[in-house]
Amino acid sequence: MKSVLMIGQSNMAGRGFIDEVPMICNERIQMLRNGRWQMMTEPINYDRPVSGIGLAGSFAAMWCMENEEEKIGLVPCAEGGSLLNDWAVDKTLFKHAVSQAKFAMQDSELIGILWHQGENDSSGGSYQSYYEKFQLIVETLRYELNVPEVPLVIGGLGDFLGKSGFGLNCTEYELVNHELQKFASEQNNTYFVTAEELTCNPDGIHMNAISQRRFGIRYYEAFSKRNNVLSPMGNEMELLNLCINRPYTKSEKMYLVMMEFALGKMTYEMYVEKLGAL
Repeated sequence: MKSVLMIGQSNMAGRGFIDEVPMICNERIQMLRNGRWQMMTEPINYDRPVSGIGLAGSFAAMWCMENEEEKIGLVPCAEGGSLLNDWAVDKTLFKHAVSQAKFAMQDSELIGILWHQGENDSSGGSYQSYYEKFQLIVETLRYELNVPEVPLVIGGLGDFLGKSGFGLNCTEYELVNHELQKFASEQNNTYFVTAEELTCNPDGIHMNAISQRRFGIRYYEAFSKRNNVLSPMGNEMELLNLCINRPYTKSEKMYLVMMEFALGKMTYEMYVEKLGAL
């Protein structure tokens, strides 16, 4: 099995509203939870009770569409509200991400690192030291995991920042984006993905569910093509429909029926009847 490490703050964890987009159900997408691989269900990165749709689901769905015989595992380690300083190599978040990645690598091959962070560093001049701090984090992470050539995909901050709600104070997001894009252009095996045209929840800081799905498509494009994605892709919705709206396997159908029963949406008799019809 292949695996991907997810690190950063809340827009990597995902805050998109779950009921706003179709569910991704794919038995070949796994997630690391409680020390074992489980079939992916969203929220994947449960760092807060408000966790929801993130970019990793559509990223993994795209990967599965192009790798039909393999499984992919998602290793969620993002932490909402975290500053870049919170990811320093001597801090808990960094150590936790390394330990989780190493655990995943016992029975999977780490093929990518997904990073999205910067909203909390978009004020007070923090952008001025972002590059150097981030470089140490990335270099140490690659060293600790022994993955010098694994692609690192970093996402830009949304243009909705600095305008309303919780995002009102993120007035320097464009300067952070400049540092992220510069980092990707100068560092090996590192790729930048634009957040241009993506939109937010009413809170003004978190990408909404459909934008997260589109962001995941862009992340996968950068990962698979080993290239920056500097403008929106014209076929994002088409690719999204292709990788999500696929025929379910029998196991996936059983999973969906069991979920409905566990959530109290059908009686036990209906549950047995539906399982028997599969």
